[in-house]
Amino acid sequence: MATRAKRARRSGGRQAGAPAGSLGPCVALRRPSTAVEAPRASSQVARGAGGSEHDPDPVAGFLSWCGRVGLQLSPKVAVSRQGTVAGYGMVARESVQPGELLFAVPRAALLSPQTCSIGGLLEQEQDALQSQSGWVPLLLALLHELQAPASRWSPYFALWPELGRLEHPMFWPEEERRRLLQGTGVPEAVDKDLANIRSEYYAIVLPFMEAHPDLFGPSVRSLELYRQLVALVMAYSFQEPLEEEEEEKEPNSPLMVPGADILNHLANHNANLEYSADYLRMVATRSIPKGHEIFNTYGQMANWQLIHMYGFVEPYPDNTDDTADIQMVTVREAALQGVKGEAERLLLLERWDFLCKLEMVGEEGAFVIGREMVLTEEELTTTLKVLCMPAEQFRALKDQDGWGQNEREEDNMTIASIPKLKASWKQLLRDSVLLTLQTYATDLKTEQDILSNKVAYAKLSWREQQALQVRYGQKMILHQLLVLTS
Repeated sequence: MATRAKRARRSGGRQAGAPAGSLGPCVALRRPSTAVEAPRASSQVARGAGGSEHDPDPVAGFLSWCGRVGLQLSPKVAVSRQGTVAGYGMVARESVQPGELLFAVPRAALLSPQTCSIGGLLEQEQDALQSQSGWVPLLLALLHELQAPASRWSPYFALWPELGRLEHPMFWPEEERRRLLQGTGVPEAVDKDLANIRSEYYAIVLPFMEAHPDLFGPSVRSLELYRQLVALVMAYSFQEPLEEEEEEKEPNSPLMVPGADILNHLANHNANLEYSADYLRMVATRSIPKGHEIFNTYGQMANWQLIHMYGFVEPYPDNTDDTADIQMVTVREAALQGVKGEAERLLLLERWDFLCKLEMVGEEGAFVIGREMVLTEEELTTTLKVLCMPAEQFRALKDQDGWGQNEREEDNMTIASIPKLKASWKQLLRDSVLLTLQTYATDLKTEQDILSNKVAYAKLSWREQQALQVRYGQKMILHQLLVLTS
């Protein structure tokens, strides 16, 4: 639903389609299988997700269903809770070589607005179901299939996590979310999610369900259930990538891929999902020894993205894709601190407006800094240059409506080049970092003391540990910038 401020690269993960590999250490992760109990959906719907006492062996039921729908699993793999890092996963029964097919999912077995049992109605009403998220048709398909007694996907739903136990921050109490994640950007992203979900539900989804009471019983007309399904789609759905010639089109709608969403996450993954006309195929990308788990990757994402979308993080320092954001308006605030008099203030605001017209900054944007690279290097370089250049140079630049590509390339910024920046640039960047650090409720030393004390860390709740890892990773990047700009 909500996305964080402007970034140089698109978020990865299941939703980003073909996952982007990470060069990080081999850290196996999964959304937590144990969590604080949240309000449950109705018992009728709950039976459709996470299994029940009437379904003692959901794996056997799922495998039988795979045979019926043509989902082909290699005899070399097994779906199991045994030998996996958490929850259900897939394990190699025999050694697997790179390029070997692990399983193939026919497109007819995918759960999407086109394949569900009300696909015709959803297509007929597609104009009325347009929304900011673009997820409404899939969510309505899930709402219908979950409560349909004869849904063909019921055995697949039995392997889902319990909807009432999802650990996304949107399900944390607001006070806890703000206290633990202040300064990380997650509370703001969740606020946008919750507002969008509520608006979408009451403006589009509920009226549609009420107009079709024969297809949507009272058990699924629930904002809480809708919010849970949004979180599930956020974490478990896949988004087929566009072809190169289609890149100007709107992204493909998300869909559920039975089998593929069983795989746990590993930064240095050993399998990858490939798309073709008739099947989606999970293929080994490197050798997998017998008894080892098979891992997909959710993409190259910072810890704030992992906890926001999936409800877990990678412990420091394992997430080599971690980033820290400096809000663009924070750089403006830092620059305003140094102005003398009204004339200088007006000139600085004029420079900011110029940057806005160049689409380098925005009120909700952020400069994104990684451990080894500046992900928004063009935006940050241009901003520092324009805000720090002499007034005469700015006037000339504005008169010629920007500069050429060659001049921009000369100023490309990397982490290694930060100490070589002009003194005024470094000072503005440093002041911006200091303002950013003030947004957190705790300082770096407090976090370090807890992380270095195993007893103290073990006493934290699971949520406190996850939030600490998010904050600490961001602060380490910001403190690295302080060193580089000193």
